[in-house]
Amino acid sequence: MRPERRAMRLSAIRFILWTLPALLLFLAMPGGLLAGGPDSERDRAAITAVLNTQQAAWNHADVDKFLEGYWHSPELTFSGTGGIARGWDAVLTRYKKNYPDRESMGRLEFSGLEFRFLGRDAALVLGHWHLARAKGDVGGVFSLVWQRFSEGWRIVHDHTSAVPDTK
Repeated sequence: MRPERRAMRLSAIRFILWTLPALLLFLAMPGGLLAGGPDSERDRAAITAVLNTQQAAWNHADVDKFLEGYWHSPELTFSGTGGIARGWDAVLTRYKKNYPDRESMGRLEFSGLEFRFLGRDAALVLGHWHLARAKGDVGGVFSLVWQRFSEGWRIVHDHTSAVPDTK
């Protein structure tokens, strides 16, 4: 092989060896092509599926099934007008106290969902909630912090507020 051709080949190999790690790092970063991007449609769909399951459970007056969308942990937190509830058991107790029967639960609808992925395994979802009830409709806004676990996406923090005219 000629010396100039050999030098060109060595330069090309050096270039590849120097740039390949940087390229792979870029592609694997959140949002990179190899990572599939944290803001992927698959993750949105998975979180939306949990919310749809929660909505259906609520509309069947099944608070226990509704709570399956939450992280079953003493570290779960819920913030609302009644203060902060800490732990899955406390959140369940709060829901059952505030919504003791089908009539008080009404018909739940989520809307206006906005997703912000905070990394591969964390997301913030903002949205509106509305309860249609015989005793009067109520609604508001929420911000949910989600984390991906081996069993799927779960809510690790919920901040829900009542706001007039959210529908």
